Amino acid sequence: MLLCSIQLMAQVTTSSMSGSVKLSTDEPLVGATVTATHLPTGTVYRTVTRTGGRFDIVNMDPGGPYSVVVSFIGFGQSTQSNITLALGEEQRTDFMMTTETGELSEVVLSATRNNRVLKSGAVTNITTTQLNNLPTISRSINDFTRLTPQAGNTSSFNGRDSRFNNITIDGANFNNSFGLSSNNLPGGDAQPISLDAIEEISVNISPFDVRQGNFTGAGISAITRSGTNTFTGSVYTYYRNQDFNGRDVGNFKLAETEKTANKLYGARVGGPIIKNKLFFFLNGEYETRTYPGLNWVATRSGASGANVSRTTAADLDAVSDYVRNQFGYETGAYENLGNFSSDNIKALGRIDWNISDDHRLSVRYNYVKSTSDQTTNNTSAPNPRASSNRWSRNAMAYSNANYGFEDLVSSWTVDLKSKFGKFNNQLLGTYTNIETNRTSGSSPFPFVDIWEDGDQYISLGYELFSYQNAVKNKVYTITDNLSYNVGKHSLTAGLAFDYLYFGNSFLRYGTSYYRFNSVNDFLTNQAPTAYALTYGYNNTDPIADLEFGQLAGYLQDEIKVNDKLKIMAGIRFDKPIYLKDPEANAAIAEKTFQDLEGQPYKFEVGTWPKSKLLWSPRIGFNYDVEGNRNLIVRGGTGIFTGRLPFVYYTNQPTNSYGLQATVEVVGSGAAAYPFNPDPNAYRETFPQSSSTLPSNASLAIVDKDFVFPQVWRTSLGFDKRLPWDLLLTMEAIYTKDVNAIFQYNANLKEPNSAFTAGPDQRPRFNASADRPVESNIREAMVLTNTDRGNGFSYAAVISRNFRNGFFGQISYSYNHTMDLSSNPGSQAASAWSNLNSVRGNNDLDLSISQFSVPHRLTAVASYRFEYAKSLATTISLFYEGNSQGRFSYRYSNDMNNDGLSNDLLYIPKDRAEAGMLIPNAAEADAFWAYVQQDKYLDRNKGNYAEAYGALLPWLHNIDLKLLQDFSVRAGGKKHTLQFSVDMLNFTNFINKEWGVRDRQVINNGGILRYSGLASGMPQFTLNQVSGAFPTRTFEPLTTTTSTWGLQLGLRYIF
Repeated sequence: MLLCSIQLMAQVTTSSMSGSVKLSTDEPLVGATVTATHLPTGTVYRTVTRTGGRFDIVNMDPGGPYSVVVSFIGFGQSTQSNITLALGEEQRTDFMMTTETGELSEVVLSATRNNRVLKSGAVTNITTTQLNNLPTISRSINDFTRLTPQAGNTSSFNGRDSRFNNITIDGANFNNSFGLSSNNLPGGDAQPISLDAIEEISVNISPFDVRQGNFTGAGISAITRSGTNTFTGSVYTYYRNQDFNGRDVGNFKLAETEKTANKLYGARVGGPIIKNKLFFFLNGEYETRTYPGLNWVATRSGASGANVSRTTAADLDAVSDYVRNQFGYETGAYENLGNFSSDNIKALGRIDWNISDDHRLSVRYNYVKSTSDQTTNNTSAPNPRASSNRWSRNAMAYSNANYGFEDLVSSWTVDLKSKFGKFNNQLLGTYTNIETNRTSGSSPFPFVDIWEDGDQYISLGYELFSYQNAVKNKVYTITDNLSYNVGKHSLTAGLAFDYLYFGNSFLRYGTSYYRFNSVNDFLTNQAPTAYALTYGYNNTDPIADLEFGQLAGYLQDEIKVNDKLKIMAGIRFDKPIYLKDPEANAAIAEKTFQDLEGQPYKFEVGTWPKSKLLWSPRIGFNYDVEGNRNLIVRGGTGIFTGRLPFVYYTNQPTNSYGLQATVEVVGSGAAAYPFNPDPNAYRETFPQSSSTLPSNASLAIVDKDFVFPQVWRTSLGFDKRLPWDLLLTMEAIYTKDVNAIFQYNANLKEPNSAFTAGPDQRPRFNASADRPVESNIREAMVLTNTDRGNGFSYAAVISRNFRNGFFGQISYSYNHTMDLSSNPGSQAASAWSNLNSVRGNNDLDLSISQFSVPHRLTAVASYRFEYAKSLATTISLFYEGNSQGRFSYRYSNDMNNDGLSNDLLYIPKDRAEAGMLIPNAAEADAFWAYVQQDKYLDRNKGNYAEAYGALLPWLHNIDLKLLQDFSVRAGGKKHTLQFSVDMLNFTNFINKEWGVRDRQVINNGGILRYSGLASGMPQFTLNQVSGAFPTRTFEPLTTTTSTWGLQLGLRYIF
């Protein structure tokens, strides 16, 4: 199999084969029968050569090996075998025929078939062999997609946020489509599918096949295993605990950790139900992880140690007894809570039915359930917040104030592939259900914070963000692709329709919230100092939902101009369909905000954007320069339409106050709400409609002209066969944003002043009252588009396919991507407020993308050697070297009075200028010394720091996998007992100074703090770290993230 082939179809579940049949005189042979047989299952594919001796076979099962036989009356048979098809590839296989008396013998293809694939764009193929042999502890798809040269940090590709990828398994949606978490896969703490159920993975960056869509980052596709004519299977287990991590980070010795354990048990089996006809595959896994919970103990006589909280056992007992006796509520324990756990189960079943040579059906079902324990929120509450966490040296809570996550993933795929004469058809239907729910051991009861001496002390009740907190995502997809071959042309037409449902229920303070100044105040029923409640109008359970459809249609022609040149041209349209309007709110409609041009802007929250056709024309080519597949030049250009985190959509109904309202009362006004154990005690005293907006309301809307993200992507590359079965691939990709997404605050006026002296004269607000357009609205976020943004990437890869037990790859990649906003948040408000800027977040500069990794090196090597007849050892290494990420230099507080602490640093041009801005001479000297030792600051003196302009240091990391096989033959079958060792950061195991991660000494790049004005010039102080001025930019990250980690495995294979 190819280790890194370049062009593949990201959302297609099949492969194809094409070629030509000619006589020894180079004349094409028309009417010859081509028969391809998938040897493991006996599945047969037949076609007849047409004009030019050409043939095409589509809708083939990926994998192999295949044997292909060409026959014609009066001529000998020509056979090629050992052909393996990668997912979505079009494999080129040519034949030469002679008269029957000169019958050709069989040709067995070796792994040297690098340039037999008719490709145009950039893709990485990950085979079963690599899934089995390369190192992984998490057993996640993400551990293998990093083989992609264009990969960056955090599962991003080509400088794009991972949330703009599209992930499918057997064609079914497997995205974290809602986008609340940074994980690009659903399932919470669990992987959404077992690695043992996956046969192959591909990562597409620029497929010019118009069947592919729904991404502007990468299209990640996987297919599952299926049964064959041979019964095969495996039983396996993996284990690791707290001793399977290193403790040395350079000269720093990490403290011993409490006991943890990760255990995984699984099995898979596949085989025939009816030979050559009906096959099954089953897989199941159970994984459990235990880890230290909370070890805080209360103050009591004789208690000592770093884990003793100031909260006394007497007070905790008194509060618990009080709510039990007065209200019948059980708080749960406050000590000896035991270990936390995270458990998941996975199950997968698949049936493949060869109905006939012309019709084949596959049905697959996958199920995952994951649960995990979590501690109560740290400090969130109505302002002012406590300075200490609810579980800390200053405070304690009870076990029933904690919560848990329950994640469910289930998926169906039904795939029917048919042939009707000269027409080939694939009908694919899928369903995916993804749910994330919060669980609690508490009965419904108000959440109560009890302070002591002005800080957190005791907390109890139903966790304040968990009541009815749920996210539901259902995706139904139906796709039909019809193809027809005539002459030089392979025509494809298709339609696809996706129905997506998103439901989001979020009620902070859903069981009500109270705060008391002291334990005595609570026990004697004194007035609270804060009260809060989120409630659905008229006793409803509010769910902000979105019903969305997307219709896609496409038409494509693949033209095999001659034996050297193939051109693919097509056009695709995508049309969003909004199936249900959100609730309107007249109180919001009355408000007038302003757009980025300063013009009036109205929030019509009862409608979605206009439904527009989004066109994606594409063209690609593949040219065999020498006519022998030794040198291939390929490329293409076209538009790609993707999707976005749908949480940005549901922000509109969630923040429209048409379903629910939140009340926060702080100070003396809270006396009107004495403690009541009934969460709904005061609900009816508040408005039951949206006729009025709460003070400090946060609004969000999707602009009426908003469209899904689109990019124009152009790719050019070549593949050159080298001696020793090596393949050199070079690929350049340019991406231009057509419709990128970003947010702005329509309730923020333009600054009404500026700094008037010194080198930094950026605009500013004179007072906080000058900022809002509508004084009683906190923010009014608008989701809109921009065409500002572009990126260039380059990759060079040398690879060698699996042969004689060895495969390997070395790659270098470069990326430079610019965007207006990397949308660094899971809600509209945070995606805007977390940006860094000079003139404010409504006036952004084009800047380096947060996900752009400028230089990246990878190397993979795996070798299996067999000896002593029954033994085999496999050693695999994966190396990765690149920067650990990007960050921005900014001020640590709000220097332009726009309400955000996100202002990019002005870097003085010399020591004199630094002295103008930092009046304290000692601080100015220390700051200037810091600037001179920092590569980024020193290089950019006299300029503003760029958003995400600075880079963390390079990290060189090697992961290792060892497999030891002991095999015997019994009953005509091979039985293998396999021991495995997976070690991440093997580099650190070799040398404690290696593989160590870094962190910023200054938190989030906030080196200076704004202190005020002096004659119109901003003034600053230098922030200290642990009581001293910083002298270096980075320091080692002294956690187990910087040390080696180990996992042991045992597997029986038959």
